[in-house]
Amino acid sequence: MAHMSHGAHAQPPTSGQRWSAFRQSPFWPATVLVLILAAAAGLFAGSYTYSMADPTPHSIPTAVVGSYEEARGRAFLDGLEKALNASVKVRPYESEAAAREAIQDQEVFAIFELRDDGRTAVLDLSSASGASVAQVLADTAPAVGRRTGVEVTVRDINPLQEGDPRGLAIFYISLAAVIIGFVGAIQLSVHARSLTPAERILFTAAYALLGGFAIAATVDWLLNALDLPFAESWLILALTMFASGMVFTMFNTLFGRWAMLPTWGLMVLLGNPSSGGAVSWPLLPSPLGAIGQWLPPGASVNAQHTAVYFQGHQHAFPFLVLGGWALLSCAVFWIWRHRHPGGREKQPAHAADS
Repeated sequence: MAHMSHGAHAQPPTSGQRWSAFRQSPFWPATVLVLILAAAAGLFAGSYTYSMADPTPHSIPTAVVGSYEEARGRAFLDGLEKALNASVKVRPYESEAAAREAIQDQEVFAIFELRDDGRTAVLDLSSASGASVAQVLADTAPAVGRRTGVEVTVRDINPLQEGDPRGLAIFYISLAAVIIGFVGAIQLSVHARSLTPAERILFTAAYALLGGFAIAATVDWLLNALDLPFAESWLILALTMFASGMVFTMFNTLFGRWAMLPTWGLMVLLGNPSSGGAVSWPLLPSPLGAIGQWLPPGASVNAQHTAVYFQGHQHAFPFLVLGGWALLSCAVFWIWRHRHPGGREKQPAHAADS
């Protein structure tokens, strides 16, 4: 019996036992992370390439005034729609003043004014509305005019600031607020694990306020890249950082150590490419252009863009989106705070142990 027992003991482990040992070893999470990081790398490259590598017009609202109902004017507009695959959505206005007001309200991206019974046209672009859209229209309209016998004059009535010639600075500062927002929450969860739920929310708000100030001060005062309406831009950046930080905190409550996956997916893989910051919404694939406005990165770009280039015409929608994500995240975190991996031990239990 002793010999048989010893022989049984010496048998090699079964495949089930080896699998169980592997699952309990540090190699299991390391292997999972290798696979996740490989997939994330492909998704990251794919999401940005899909949305930004070949921007194509899908729907460009454009104002028309003047002789657009004359034969030559109609031929010009028809040719423009054909050249851009029917992506130009023409909206007639009674006067140039009304059309310019529509640009300030960001209802249209440009104005076509047809003159002399449609023989000449003035294209008033608004680069500040979307540099990539303005470039598409500036390249296409004169070529269509030559084919249809219409002399086209192009002018920019709402240009970008000198320090931001390609209109990307707002995207970069919003991206910084989003990334540092959730990275800050990750660092709090690692280095300040024992914060209570209320303290965690307060410290998230604290680094959001200071971080938003630092971004705005660096871009405006130090680099002179953008002339910001400082208080409003600071508020937008701080609200963006807070919402981003609390989104990670919410996912950390729901998914524990895997919280980075949904945070990265929502904010970086989906949110940033669809934000309209690097490529204007009319040039993004249609689903992204619609989704992006409802996510924190898109709302941040939208609010900041209006604050910088369309002062006095700010919309409530992007603030409602940012505030809604912040409120939802705080509510989920607070309701299920007992599931969050942080917090402090209760003092009586600690005293009893000692």
